[in-house]
Amino acid sequence: MVVPENFLDFEEFQIHDLSQPSLVPDIVIMGKGMGGGMPVGAFVANEKHMDLLAHDPKCGHITTFGGHPIIAAACLATLQELLETDLMPQALIKEQIFRKHLQHPLITAVHGLGLMIAPMTPSDEITNQVILKCKEKGLILFWLMFEGKAIRITPPLTISEQEIIEGCAIIIEALNEVQKELNL
Repeated sequence: MVVPENFLDFEEFQIHDLSQPSLVPDIVIMGKGMGGGMPVGAFVANEKHMDLLAHDPKCGHITTFGGHPIIAAACLATLQELLETDLMPQALIKEQIFRKHLQHPLITAVHGLGLMIAPMTPSDEITNQVILKCKEKGLILFWLMFEGKAIRITPPLTISEQEIIEGCAIIIEALNEVQKELNL
């Protein structure tokens, strides 16, 4: 099993991995989150799977830009921050704050774990309007590539409780406006 963790990386994969002890991927692919936003990528696997890359082509997994010392330092600093602070357990607490404040008739469910969550709406149209209204109000949200009904919320691990509450209030305000405009 290959787990692409390009959005999640060190922090969110650890939360996911701890919550799903039966999930043991063969390969994990990580990206910029492991370097605190710096341009980096990693392919993580056990020795058995890494040996498969030793031939045909030999070392076909390497890159011409791999191993830059500044990027390596950024990855180390990110990992140290995650291991030496309470950011990881706080992510799960902050998730619950989001869930508590994301209550609205147009939210049919809230999927996700930690600080990568997605409130679901009844339609792509509602989601699109909510995301655009939130942008106008200064809150940046995103769409999911393969689920038009999802509002992607991916704040930094350092988001405060007050910022979560303020952001949720903006989302609820946008939902109220869409509900009124569409006569729902």
